[in-house]
Amino acid sequence: MTKPLALTMGEPSGIGPDLALAIWHQRTQLDLPRFVVVGCAKTLALRAALLGLDIPIVRVDVPGSEATDSAAMPVIDLPVANPDCCGSLHAANGAAVIGFIDHAVAGVMTGDFSGLVTCPIHKKNLYKAGFQYPGHTEYLAALATRYTGQAHTPVMMIASDTLRTVPVTIHIPISDVPGQLNAENIKTTIRVCRSDMMTRFGITKPRIAVAGLNPHAGENGAMGLEEQTFIAPALEELRKEGFEIQGPLPADTMFHPRARASYDVAICMYHDQALIPAKTLAFDEGVNVTLGLPFIRTSPDHGTALDIAGKNIARPDSLICAIRMAHAMSARSAR
Repeated sequence: MTKPLALTMGEPSGIGPDLALAIWHQRTQLDLPRFVVVGCAKTLALRAALLGLDIPIVRVDVPGSEATDSAAMPVIDLPVANPDCCGSLHAANGAAVIGFIDHAVAGVMTGDFSGLVTCPIHKKNLYKAGFQYPGHTEYLAALATRYTGQAHTPVMMIASDTLRTVPVTIHIPISDVPGQLNAENIKTTIRVCRSDMMTRFGITKPRIAVAGLNPHAGENGAMGLEEQTFIAPALEELRKEGFEIQGPLPADTMFHPRARASYDVAICMYHDQALIPAKTLAFDEGVNVTLGLPFIRTSPDHGTALDIAGKNIARPDSLICAIRMAHAMSARSAR
């Protein structure tokens, strides 16, 4: 039997528990693959009662030890300090949230899980618990290095059936982007992306489109020099290595239907250049995929949404897509 996915519960006070319960409740109708929740069983039980969902919780030690009652949600129970926390942050819960991630990654690395799907965390709350990483992705890369002894360069992809985009720079001010971009990080991002597109997305020769930084991709130097000085030379070097690449292209003409049909993934220079088209075209179905790790990781493309936790209005679409995508990626990787 295929190993289940690990689904971390994320921030206990947010919509992670709501979404985990919602998709478990609908798993048969949605034809979802097997998953085990790594989180707090008491928080999930309290949230199920609040949402009016009749979902029994069964605590398991390892995947595969689920009870025979198929209605019960299997949970690897890592209790939080304040389980009854819907919509209200508690700094004391931060250590357990970090533990959810640690435990799930350990299970993926030992082969107990086929992949990792993560519900959103609240980074500011984790900082109060001593979390020293910019975000979820950087922490996962650090954990991967601990297990393998090798450095890993995580690359963020926002993926849907409509579009895949990858930003080279991510959560930095727009004024810092030109100084942070260079030929090496552009080439590294593209190499990581191409490798995972081949092994985990099943695309033998990925077609890659690369956006320029400036309007009209610099218009031959009239609107900026970055395209000429290092973006185009980086792409030419990769073409010589056999990469199928278009660009640098004007970003304003890259995302209409005819343009999208010409590539498998779009590499963008900064966060909003990648995420605006991705969220415009598939706001509820977009999946955050971390490339470049020794394990599969996907996540819904939204935050903790504390304001709607426990109100039965959080949409599970992105988490459903994240679980399906992780399952498909793990199936391809196993071939």
